[in-house]
Amino acid sequence: MIGYLQGKLLSADEKGLVVLTPGGVGYEVAAPTSVIAKLPGKGGEIELFIHTQVAEKAIDLFGFLESDDLDLFRTLISIDKLGPKKALAILSMYDAEHLREIAFREDVTMLSRVPGIGPKSAKQILWHLKDKVSKLTGGTKSTVKAGGPQGPQGEYLDTLAGLKGLGYAEEEVRSLIIETFEAEPDLDAAGAIRVVLKKIAAARS
Repeated sequence: MIGYLQGKLLSADEKGLVVLTPGGVGYEVAAPTSVIAKLPGKGGEIELFIHTQVAEKAIDLFGFLESDDLDLFRTLISIDKLGPKKALAILSMYDAEHLREIAFREDVTMLSRVPGIGPKSAKQILWHLKDKVSKLTGGTKSTVKAGGPQGPQGEYLDTLAGLKGLGYAEEEVRSLIIETFEAEPDLDAAGAIRVVLKKIAAARS
């Protein structure tokens, strides 16, 4: 089984890439768009952690820039009826940090935004993913740890819910919440909301 590839980027498109190894062999590798977006230009040196999928008529390779991202991919495909293509689609939209939030909130709407996943499938995926969520501790080098972003996970999610209730978009406040708990891990949700609101006000002034 191939578990790692190192070489030069021969080509890339929205579906994947071709890695030319020093031995002169080119490997076709599927990857999420989040990986494709971070690749160097053609001829650049790349290193990929690989999941090898062996089927009756094909051997498919799936590549990731971090070993933790590979672990996340394997966690997703371990869910019944969630194959590699859908796992790649999910990872193209959401990183480990965001998936943990979605799973704990059982946010069917957010997961249903992934192409090919409807509300019914999203509900089933989240039901299984919530049991495996402790594995989603980030290959993204974010501040989210196993118990939450430098603070109790419940406080983090309550802070996010409170700010969304005030009309703020999740994408607008997530990084500010993480930054707040990293600086003051003992804050409760109410205190964190106040700090985040001050940060938003300061940025707008």
